[in-house]
Amino acid sequence: MVVRRDLPFQALQAQSNMVTHEGDKKIEVEAKPRSIPTPGAGQKVYEIDPLLLGFRDHIDYRYAQYKRMREDIDKYEGGLEVFSRGYEKLGFICSETGITYREWAPGARSAALIGDFNNWNPNADIMSQNEFGVWEIFLPNNADGSPPIPHGSQVKIRMETQSGIKDSIPAWIKFSVQAPGGISYSGIYYDPPEEEKYVFKHPHPKRPKSLRIYESHVGMSSTEPKINTYANFRDDVLPRIKRLGYNAVQIMAIQEHSYYASFGYHVTNFFAPSSRFGTPDDLKSLIDGAHELGLFVLMDIVHSHASNNVLDGLNMFDGTDSHYFHSGTKGHHWMWDSRLFNYGSWEVLRFLLSNARWWLEEYKFDGFRFDGVTSMMYTHHGLQVTFTGNYSEYFGYATDVDAVIYLMLVNDMIHGLYPEAVTIGEDVSGMPTFCLPVQGGGVGFDYRLHMAVADKWIELLKKRDEEWQMGDIIHTLTNRRWLEKCVVYAESHDQALVGDKTIAFWLMDKDMYDFMALDKTSTPLIDRGIALHKMIRLITMGLGGEGYLNFMGNEFGHPEWIDFPRGEQRLHSGKVIPGNNFSYDKCRRRFDLGDAGKLRYHGMQEFDKAMQHVEDEYGFMTSEHQYVSRKDEGDRVIVFERGNLVFVFNFHWHESYFDYRVGCLRPGKYKIVLDSDDPLFGGFNRLKHDVEYFSSEGWYDDRPRSLLVYAPCRTAVVYALVEDKQKPIGELQPEENIKPVEEAAEPVEESKPLDC
Repeated sequence: MVVRRDLPFQALQAQSNMVTHEGDKKIEVEAKPRSIPTPGAGQKVYEIDPLLLGFRDHIDYRYAQYKRMREDIDKYEGGLEVFSRGYEKLGFICSETGITYREWAPGARSAALIGDFNNWNPNADIMSQNEFGVWEIFLPNNADGSPPIPHGSQVKIRMETQSGIKDSIPAWIKFSVQAPGGISYSGIYYDPPEEEKYVFKHPHPKRPKSLRIYESHVGMSSTEPKINTYANFRDDVLPRIKRLGYNAVQIMAIQEHSYYASFGYHVTNFFAPSSRFGTPDDLKSLIDGAHELGLFVLMDIVHSHASNNVLDGLNMFDGTDSHYFHSGTKGHHWMWDSRLFNYGSWEVLRFLLSNARWWLEEYKFDGFRFDGVTSMMYTHHGLQVTFTGNYSEYFGYATDVDAVIYLMLVNDMIHGLYPEAVTIGEDVSGMPTFCLPVQGGGVGFDYRLHMAVADKWIELLKKRDEEWQMGDIIHTLTNRRWLEKCVVYAESHDQALVGDKTIAFWLMDKDMYDFMALDKTSTPLIDRGIALHKMIRLITMGLGGEGYLNFMGNEFGHPEWIDFPRGEQRLHSGKVIPGNNFSYDKCRRRFDLGDAGKLRYHGMQEFDKAMQHVEDEYGFMTSEHQYVSRKDEGDRVIVFERGNLVFVFNFHWHESYFDYRVGCLRPGKYKIVLDSDDPLFGGFNRLKHDVEYFSSEGWYDDRPRSLLVYAPCRTAVVYALVEDKQKPIGELQPEENIKPVEEAAEPVEESKPLDC
């Protein structure tokens, strides 16, 4: 149950308006003309999935608690729209007459604002506390009218706590930096002059019907061994993403994190963009630049846990371990070594809801990928648990109802105020109702990240080709819930990290170092690797979901792994983990390899580019028509339809099939629109692309019609129905069928791979 533990702003508000200090400008926080729908009946989920009726007590209880929370927010805060603007009340609030600073720290015994502006004097600006644990101070403007805290000043809050004196970065700080050569961070009062503030010039792009996401990390996006900047990413990487055919960029590691090697997942300052890459205005310029190119911008947001860093983050902020987090072991994630939020706390809800809104409102992000949602939804955090699909695993005592209600609230807020925004949840459990609307009883996400597919590919790559089962591949790709959309990927940043392997490295291993130049003779391992790399990515996109994700560089089989700069680490056990001398050599992306026409990486990149553009033209990922007509374990062939396209995959390592019959639904003429064996993609040119393929009547593989094709070994081919200038099949005269299907299926006698 969600507990309303503290309501500090009842005392500060009057009819949803903020009461301010004498001389301070009154800051109105009345609802803007955007609205969040009122809760519905919460019963639609049972119509969609009648099996949920067996767990109605839990689901109805969950929805009743959600409705109660909405009612309490309406009663005490003036509604979710107002409640989610906590950044207008907490932290630094600038007005015409001065600056107000407020901080919720109920465990502190005394508090003072310190910084450059007052020479770090803890006696200069003493704060007062109200009955709800909120500390506050108002600093009037200087006599000359200048602000009492200059832009760029370092600031902290000094508190006397039960564990001693503690200097903390304000929880709602909008920017923080690490001093050169220093260890800890300092909060920065960021309020540049109006003429220096970035002004957005371009509107949000329309929400794509099918998401093709390029997962990115700004810091490692340079070809050089260094930390890249927002500006360079805007100028160099965004045009690349657009050129490759992706329509969305998902940016990791935006929220400030003191430990670079955490990949941005151990957040210390939730409202501050990482200063490693530039200023807040630099980030705004990046997002505006993406919008100019028509790219949707998603932020990888972390609300599942927080850094355990006491110096820079929220941990022990006011001297207690139960401030923003659960106390004791419940508040610690033993595997991630991080703190776990108490989603039953009123102020934690304010903090997280406002945080999500801040990034959408201030920076114009188009949506989020919520990290670690499985960890949030269960008290066991998904650790040492195997989800079998039994509904009792999702609706029982192991479910953290408070966390699920928070997810419902944040999705409600986002979709109500920003209808075009997209939310993606990283959930490996397969929680039913996860991607159904909140009003109908769902959790409210637009997409689930389909994580099982990447695990399946790694599992298969550890086996011999002869052990791959076509039915197993199909089951993994299609095993998703009806009406709940998924973003699928063959590999993400997880597989690229040191200690793991990318698909390309699993396939080609050390041969990648010596045989990727076109002027060198290839090897069987390279031929196999390049062929399967293309096939794996295409079948994943073609059958695995309604959206697709790729981590930057993996489209061309980026060699090696990601290894953040780090020093030697000595564990409590005495074990020493060697470092890499703080090297950035493997913390970058070698885009030059994919661009080099003399290397085989280029063909892999060109295939991925072509794959994105075929999806853009035909929209097959969001087509309602999807049918798998063949999964032949003997031939090692998979055939399926999606939209007006027919996909043919031959995974056999040496058997090529002439005049191979494949089923299809619609009558007419088909053409090849994507061929992994095209020499442009590093293939062996065994198919003619000017050949036309005509369907013939008669049931085959449970399809009313069929085509005869040539299916070379280790090749994927996509056939599209040619609709323009085509008569319906019933109107065709015999003589109009110019070329027999059998003739259209003749193979091309060209060079063949070594193992064919």
